[in-house]
Amino acid sequence: MIPDLSADRIDRLREAFRAASYDADGVLDLLGHSAHAALGRGEPMPALRATEGAGPLGTLVRLFLLGRPETRADVQAALGSLTIDDALAAGILAADGELVRAGLDIRPHGEGEHSWWVVSDLDSDLRGGRPVDPDHVLGVGHASLSLVRATTRRPVGSVLDLGTGCGVQALHASTHASSITVTDVSQRALALAAATFRLNGVDAELGEGEWFDPVRGRRFDLVVCNPPFVVGPPRTDFTYRDSGMAGDDASALVVRQLPSFLNEGGTGQLLASWVHREGEDWEDRVASWLPPGAGVDAWFVQRDVADPDLYVGTWLRDAGYDLRSEQGMRKAAEWLDWFEDNDVIGIGFGFVTLRRTDGPGEVICEDLRHAFDDPLGPESDAWLRRVDWLREHDSDDDLLAARLVTADSTVLEQVSQPGDEGWEPIVHRLHRTDGPGWQHEIDELAVRLLAGFRGALPLDELLELLALGYGEDVEELTSAAIPVVRELVRHGMVVPAEWRGVDQ
Repeated sequence: MIPDLSADRIDRLREAFRAASYDADGVLDLLGHSAHAALGRGEPMPALRATEGAGPLGTLVRLFLLGRPETRADVQAALGSLTIDDALAAGILAADGELVRAGLDIRPHGEGEHSWWVVSDLDSDLRGGRPVDPDHVLGVGHASLSLVRATTRRPVGSVLDLGTGCGVQALHASTHASSITVTDVSQRALALAAATFRLNGVDAELGEGEWFDPVRGRRFDLVVCNPPFVVGPPRTDFTYRDSGMAGDDASALVVRQLPSFLNEGGTGQLLASWVHREGEDWEDRVASWLPPGAGVDAWFVQRDVADPDLYVGTWLRDAGYDLRSEQGMRKAAEWLDWFEDNDVIGIGFGFVTLRRTDGPGEVICEDLRHAFDDPLGPESDAWLRRVDWLREHDSDDDLLAARLVTADSTVLEQVSQPGDEGWEPIVHRLHRTDGPGWQHEIDELAVRLLAGFRGALPLDELLELLALGYGEDVEELTSAAIPVVRELVRHGMVVPAEWRGVDQ
């Protein structure tokens, strides 16, 4: 069933929200940091206590954030010119005896100076623990927020949000894009996304259809995609997570087709999953999704690897299944049987950045499962810039002629052990203190080389001085240093001298 979220009803709902200060700042001010944090952990009681006697804002918080039934009089006072009957007809509210409760999840979502409202379906918790419907439209969850943080925010002309769901990626794109196009295979998702955009005054073109079908023949400056990437048997229990394709074929499809929908130099960013099989390198697997010479720079970042048991349990709970019920156990058995039959020993999850280029392109896969706080969006832009620089300095002679500096965010850690002449360093490890927090172990000569990266001398002269000072063969030292320097540049630990003081 598609909710009747007419423009007039959404406009009146927006007026009510504004009048009650039902926005990110207003909710935080009402609840306070402690109760707000508790609500984020799924602990509603502190928030419930904070809303007592809080008027229309308290009613809206209890209704939409806590899933509590409220009296018609209190809800009507909170909704202003939007009548209870209209809200019921639109599916915004649902009757609960003499009371009413939320029929949709409509909640504030903010970042920095921006505050929006996002319209989605009620999750399993707010549905009393019942499993969600097959056409369930997911709200703002951990996966969508991680994609938000991993997406570039440089100004662009056109953005495509492929598989928009509730529309949250498009909301963030509205801060830096001139035009926005969204697509989804689900009519319900498009209806809720349209309501999200109307609530927030965001202009977006909507297209219905599978994958890239609604935008065939078009190109964009940026494509973002949070696809139905769940790995498993070829079925579609829930449209928000299941593609109907087996294994990781959905992720492979998006990676393979997305570059053809990019303008020259355009960027695509998506979440993806891939299977791990015994005897197969995950890097080779995902790299094979892009044919050689595809004209694409690709950066695959693996953030996690789950074992099949954990993976199945997590996604079944996400849909609201009781794993001890007959239905839950049957679903788990079917899923685990498929993993066993297909030799799946793990499921990788991460981010993919793609850029259309006029050259052969470069495909890099990196395992970044350690914890770090900085978003990957700015880093993806910087990574692509460093790829360009390395491509321009592809020959050894070009690199050796470059003047380099050690980035301000690079620090050196040394591990020593006691020896005959005091402490003897046995490990030299470089850390980047920002971005993904890369680490590289280097030897003593590399430590000395980096100490000379001050932008005054080209790399070849520094290597000659180092070889002379330590009695090394300069050709052997140069041969060993070049791949190390390239990797340190790729990870932003060493940068061109002309970039000093410029955001990397």
